[in-house]
Amino acid sequence: MTTALDRVRQAALELPETEERLSHGQSTFFVAGKQFAQFRDNHHGDGKTVVCVRTSGLDEQAMLLERDPETYSKPAYLHSSGWISINLAGGSVDWVHAANRIAESWELAAPRRLLEAGGR
Repeated sequence: MTTALDRVRQAALELPETEERLSHGQSTFFVAGKQFAQFRDNHHGDGKTVVCVRTSGLDEQAMLLERDPETYSKPAYLHSSGWISINLAGGSVDWVHAANRIAESWELAAPRRLLEAGGR
């Protein structure tokens, strides 16, 4: 059975020069040493299964929260930097959308040399 973490891991690790390591006990994905995604399952007992990703900033974060509060939430500790959490619980998860948001987050964290080389 494929888990939510398996799907996040697959989406993140197919991106160039990505590595996974634990950060604060969570599976976290980095490109060139910069974090771009973090999987959280019941983080500090919040009962949520999410992937946290970068946005272009607080304006995009606010727009996403307003547009779709069932999918998006503010992640603990990361929200003040414009990060967003994507709900991965339940049977109606749009995995293509989640993978695209993970890739967009990678693009926001990746060094210019990777983006100029064609990125993903």
